Amino acid sequence: MAQNIKKNNYKSLRDLPAQVDASPDTAARNRARYFNSGNAFMVEEPLIPDAVFQAEPRKAFSDSTPTSLIPCDISSQLRCSYPATSPLILVYYARINCGDVLPTVFNASGALAYVISGSGETLCEDEVIQWGKGDVFLMPGGKKQTHKAFKEPVILWIATNEPQLAFENSSAKDGNLVSGMVHYPSQEIDRQFDLIYSIEAEQDVSGSAVIFSSSDQELNKNILPTLTAGINSLPPNAKQRPHRHNSIAISLVIGGEGCFSLIDGKKKEWLPWATMITPPVSVHSHHNESDKMAKFLIVQDGGIYSYTRAMGFEFVDR
Repeated sequence: MAQNIKKNNYKSLRDLPAQVDASPDTAARNRARYFNSGNAFMVEEPLIPDAVFQAEPRKAFSDSTPTSLIPCDISSQLRCSYPATSPLILVYYARINCGDVLPTVFNASGALAYVISGSGETLCEDEVIQWGKGDVFLMPGGKKQTHKAFKEPVILWIATNEPQLAFENSSAKDGNLVSGMVHYPSQEIDRQFDLIYSIEAEQDVSGSAVIFSSSDQELNKNILPTLTAGINSLPPNAKQRPHRHNSIAISLVIGGEGCFSLIDGKKKEWLPWATMITPPVSVHSHHNESDKMAKFLIVQDGGIYSYTRAMGFEFVDR
């Protein structure tokens, strides 16, 4: 051990700032920084809030709002320099007025859209799909899309992993993770739900959900390598068992009158078309006290946890 270390006034390793090379004789040595197990191992980040976004859907449904993307952005709370709904996910509401065209290019692996209202079409390179209320579609990242509304204003809900790429300061240039647009029509989603409910679910299954994937990601069973997405359902007068997992969940309320979630003991009412954050590791359950089927679209960063064998899913009611 070096014997020429001078005494200092730091009371803890946590207080020690980044250290530099004492004799940097090259540019490579000058770039080096040194931390220790006290100030780098247990880094404290801001907690992810159990937020409910209400102003954004209100703005999207307002007739005074121009054709635009409306981000659900809590980057100031997360202390990051780019728009984010969670550390790895960014969600938007999009309003497209009648006859208007909304161009988008997402610096992401891909972008998932749910059609809240209206009908229209999306063009990406030489491919066009037409969609209507209740449809879901996936778009390649890094490529330009143009979205057009037909006879009435369109409201879309769009989820991307833009913060993930922004965190690594990388860009999606060729969109090769999504070989082409993927379309999930509402009628086919309903058919998949009918199939699910025709089979009795096991007690260790967390819910009755249609999970979206594609031919590109069939092996992973995800919508993108790091993201999972699906529409979950809750029958009348039923509840989903309390559970927790390491992935964050960002949910769009599709139909949830008389429903609420309990997140670490706090009650969160399901408001029409609101976006809700369920923080990672939080104990949560979903409750339907109405006589109607409830549905909610969920996007999670679960793919990254599944790949690293760190999902940590468990029920907590036993």
